[in-house]
Amino acid sequence: MTCLLVIAKEPVPGRVKTRLSPPFTPDQAAALAEAALADTLAAAAAAPADRHVLVLEGAPGPWLPPGFQVVPQGGGGLDARLAAAFAACTGPALLIGMDTPQVTAELLAPALAFDACDAWFGPAADGGFWALGLAAPDPALLLGVPMSVPETGAVQYERLRAAGLRTALLPRLRDVDTAADAAEVAALAPAGRFAARHRQLSAEARVAR
Repeated sequence: MTCLLVIAKEPVPGRVKTRLSPPFTPDQAAALAEAALADTLAAAAAAPADRHVLVLEGAPGPWLPPGFQVVPQGGGGLDARLAAAFAACTGPALLIGMDTPQVTAELLAPALAFDACDAWFGPAADGGFWALGLAAPDPALLLGVPMSVPETGAVQYERLRAAGLRTALLPRLRDVDTAADAAEVAALAPAGRFAARHRQLSAEARVAR
């Protein structure tokens, strides 16, 4: 049974997307985070997994579509929380974050099959990774990987290679961390909720100036 995991934070002002401020206010940054999460969950819901799981820090809100099991994130650093998410899976699993609202079900679908590989790896433009798929989830593959640093992706990818896993690559995507990231990602997926909210809030920011 293949599981698609989305790891996310509840979009609470002051606790998510803080690097978007300025130019956006904490409330606006949280609104952008909510739109990014909604787009990500919609894409995940349409992907052909047997189970769809939201691994959430916080409480679910109206942005959560039907069909998701919600489980709380574990404690510790991000490596430990990612490891715990995989540890709860009994079969093949693909994990993505909420920072790439440009993702689509079509992009995710190949990474839910492990016929020709043991792992899938989606590198991020900032040096991290936006997706990780494991045919046989092993928390040890993530524990101790330094997170949120420029070499995160390289270290994680080498972990997979060192374990002898046949690793297939997904396209490189850009995470939404800064205002420049938000503008670029909104342009890449102009029909999404994130892009619409970004257009609205960018116009409000210009008026405020």
